[in-house]
Amino acid sequence: MLVLLAFQYYPLWGNIIAFQDYQPYLGIGKSLWSGFENFSVIFSGDPEFLNAVQNTLILTLIQAVIVFPAPIVVALVLHSLLSNKLRQFVQTIIYLPHFMSWVIVVAVFQQVLGGTGMINNWLRGHGYDPMHIIGNVEAFRALLTSQVLWKDTGWATILFLAVLSQIDRSLYEASAVDGAGRWRQTWHVTLPGMKPIIILLLILKLGDSLTVGFEQIILQQQAVGVDASEVLDTYVYNNGVLGGDWGVAAAVGLVKSAVALALVLSANKLAHRFGEEGVYRG
Repeated sequence: MLVLLAFQYYPLWGNIIAFQDYQPYLGIGKSLWSGFENFSVIFSGDPEFLNAVQNTLILTLIQAVIVFPAPIVVALVLHSLLSNKLRQFVQTIIYLPHFMSWVIVVAVFQQVLGGTGMINNWLRGHGYDPMHIIGNVEAFRALLTSQVLWKDTGWATILFLAVLSQIDRSLYEASAVDGAGRWRQTWHVTLPGMKPIIILLLILKLGDSLTVGFEQIILQQQAVGVDASEVLDTYVYNNGVLGGDWGVAAAVGLVKSAVALALVLSANKLAHRFGEEGVYRG
């Protein structure tokens, strides 16, 4: 509780600078109040802000469609393996990247896919034209998605494998007696058994949906430019920390948090209507 109060709740007091013309050398107590002036950038159609919103929503949609289901698919594949040793070996290999920092992950991709990376050096050595991936604006979103898949899919798979191990084996035996094949068993036994954890993680993902990887993107932003890579988190950093416009940055961050909270509450309420517990009851 002390840790949560100190590092999660007490810093919420800092959101007050969203309503101030905040100056770091004056502090919160002496900075002038500006009311809702800092929020004007959100509602006035500022091109840089709208570009950040657009990029954030596109990456959020991509991650919802591709990244979120990936560990479910991997868990189903691993669960179907008959050899426990092979399953544990593959599971260990795929979740190791989770323990790497984004600095290392980005460096690995640059060493493999960069202009002087392993793949392009091989292509040049065999008389082929090199591929332009790192720094390619059109390939940037695909690059971000592949990095997230490589880094986090294996780790998220652990949760789904734990749920799969708790499904009653007699359900599979009964369905097999009724003539259900592997696909029918997956659809009528496995997926319903995984539904509660899928809904829970989906609700939590909605709360984090507008946060699409600050460290990952800021490390590669210089290579592709701001127009292609600016998201809400990097917008807050570039305009607040680097640009000194602390009030506007705080206002954008506050609105983003409010939207995320509304998404979680709405999704949790919807889960209750479908008979699921969601994140909390009530």
